[in-house]
Amino acid sequence: MKTLYLDCFSGISGDMFLGLLIDLGLDSALLEQELNKLQLPGWQLQIGREQRHGIEGCRVQVICQKQKTHRRWSDIDKILVDCSLSLSIKERARRIFQRLGEAEAKVHGISLEQVHFHEVGALDAIIDLVGAAIGIELLGIEQLICSPLPLSRGLSHCAHGALPLPAPAVLELLQGAPVTDSGTEKELVTPSGTAIACEAVNFGPLPNLRLEKSGYGVGGWQLEDRPNLLRGLLGETSNSTLERDRVMVLETHIDDGNPEWLGALSEDLLAAGALDVGYSPLQMKKNRPATRLTLICQEIDAERLARLILTNSSASGLRTYPADRYKLERLQIEVETPFGAAKAKLFYDQGELLRVAPEFENCRALARDNGLPLPEVYRLVEQHVRNKISERNS
Repeated sequence: MKTLYLDCFSGISGDMFLGLLIDLGLDSALLEQELNKLQLPGWQLQIGREQRHGIEGCRVQVICQKQKTHRRWSDIDKILVDCSLSLSIKERARRIFQRLGEAEAKVHGISLEQVHFHEVGALDAIIDLVGAAIGIELLGIEQLICSPLPLSRGLSHCAHGALPLPAPAVLELLQGAPVTDSGTEKELVTPSGTAIACEAVNFGPLPNLRLEKSGYGVGGWQLEDRPNLLRGLLGETSNSTLERDRVMVLETHIDDGNPEWLGALSEDLLAAGALDVGYSPLQMKKNRPATRLTLICQEIDAERLARLILTNSSASGLRTYPADRYKLERLQIEVETPFGAAKAKLFYDQGELLRVAPEFENCRALARDNGLPLPEVYRLVEQHVRNKISERNS
């Protein structure tokens, strides 16, 4: 699968992404030919080679005639619907703009139809974002994967006045995504760049990739602490549908722990956000039987959960290390059964259903309320889930 990994060590913006695509081989003349299908006059692309900290890349600037129009989301969507771009490019561009519009609507407490994009609705931003959709298609990129984004501090000035960095719309777009502190007051991650990054199937580490080409999109800042570049790695990944992310593992050995305390600690850690907690027996110094506590969590939760372990057990220290995870694609489903609503997880690999996993707490409540054995409830729930899937596929 042709994959583009975005290494956003210095942020991402719409023009940096366009520059990266051209540096990776996108034909700029073909890009402009496709953009002209929007039937929007008054712009041109200025494309050149520039260096940042001695590294050369492609700099793209959209030069526009001054316009007074502030387009609404619906105006932009109609432009995309009516233009002669291919359906796949239209749908990607519409998805990017809708995502951005919904973020702006949430931030300002208005409906999507009321959103006036101001800067993002300006002509240069339309060219950036539609150009991104065109470039992804023309380069044959099948999936995007993005590194964590470095967020800035301070204030920026726009049509709404002074706004804190990162821009509120950026934070809304990045709900659930990994972010880091850039340590700078320059705006490295823009709303348009974030909307493009959110096309990524995953935010995380570089996947196993047969590297074909690397490239650089050049940004407008001259920064002292880093080159203002967006780096991209283009290559082939396997067609596996296994999802991949990175977690933290916390581990400690406890040779004087009260078993009752350890049982309570496990429940507290899971309630506090741990992804999994396990205990295993081991033999320690002086032939003491002991317990190894192993916890898996998201990186952002590691320190908080470590403190919980250290303050609620006899452990005086613990080890932490990052680990990559491969995961099956999973979906949650709820079905109606004769004894109540039942929940289950579906696990898939390459589109094939591997197994159905009824949800324990839900099944336990159904067993208790209906006077049924728990194994029988599991069997019946799985049967109803499989029947519902068969009905959908028929």
